[in-house]
Amino acid sequence: MKALVVEPGVPHSARVEETETTVADSEVPVRVLEVGMCGTDREIVEGLFGVAPEGEDLLVLGHEALGVVERDGHGFERGDLVSGIVRRSCGHCLACAEGSPDSCLTGDYSERGITRLHGYARELVGEDPDQLVPIPRELGRLGVLAEPTSDCVRALRHARAIGERQPWTPGRALVTGAGPIGTLVTLLLRLDGYDVVTTSLEPAKPLIAESGAEYVPAGDADLGLFDLVVECAGNAQLMADALGRLRRSGVACLLGIDGRVQRVSIDGPTIGVDTVLGNRALFGSVNARREDWLAGIDALDRMRRRWPGVLEQLLGLRVPIDRFEEALAYTGGKATLVLSE
Repeated sequence: MKALVVEPGVPHSARVEETETTVADSEVPVRVLEVGMCGTDREIVEGLFGVAPEGEDLLVLGHEALGVVERDGHGFERGDLVSGIVRRSCGHCLACAEGSPDSCLTGDYSERGITRLHGYARELVGEDPDQLVPIPRELGRLGVLAEPTSDCVRALRHARAIGERQPWTPGRALVTGAGPIGTLVTLLLRLDGYDVVTTSLEPAKPLIAESGAEYVPAGDADLGLFDLVVECAGNAQLMADALGRLRRSGVACLLGIDGRVQRVSIDGPTIGVDTVLGNRALFGSVNARREDWLAGIDALDRMRRRWPGVLEQLLGLRVPIDRFEEALAYTGGKATLVLSE
């Protein structure tokens, strides 16, 4: 069966190969329907990231999965739609022992399609039933958005926890970046009743406006201050700028990644005075735990009902696995690889 594989550390070594998959009796056989592509996949293909399983040279890509259970067992029934949790416990730290591998304290975790564990970009996967998350039948193919949505939910959960360390009544939020992650964060914040301003380089983003958020092209206006800033563009300068966009007790969350070797600037009083006297906070967030997956899937269903057609617009490109290069290069929304109809 076909799988999208890469040699980690070797730029542009990604290719489709025939592979064998064995499903253990303790596992659930999952036929993969669709796999989303994202910036992490691009970084792995470019040789910047990724770790193959121990003793192997190749890594099967794909961590944003939607699949269907192939046979009854382990609490699942044939035909159930499922996705799979990406990060797995290191097995020897407090965070992982308490069910939070997203906050692993050792870095010894494994991740489907990223770190020491093969991914889902293949036709059949044997999966640990404890790592599967059910997808409501009503969501259908929109279930492929479960993984990125879980990451966004986790980020906002942590932002609330940080903000609520003291009296806090947030109401106004800024999202920088209007790609799939920025769009999902915008929709989640609108579900929570925030007044949201989303900025990006594009002159217009009708999908953002449909949620009731305000879209402003980057650099077009003085946007004022915000209770919450979520940086989703993956731009280190915007990350530094986030501190200067916060109201008193404001929280800035970094969801993008920018690995470029560079220097960024920030006004001295912004960090040396305003951040201290204004009780401002900045933090980074990555991955998600099971409760975030469940909350994200519920949020996707609420988005589907509140804004019909919006999530479908976000899924801008669906191509067969052989066209993975097209999916990796796509910038018009979320691109997915279709492995089975």
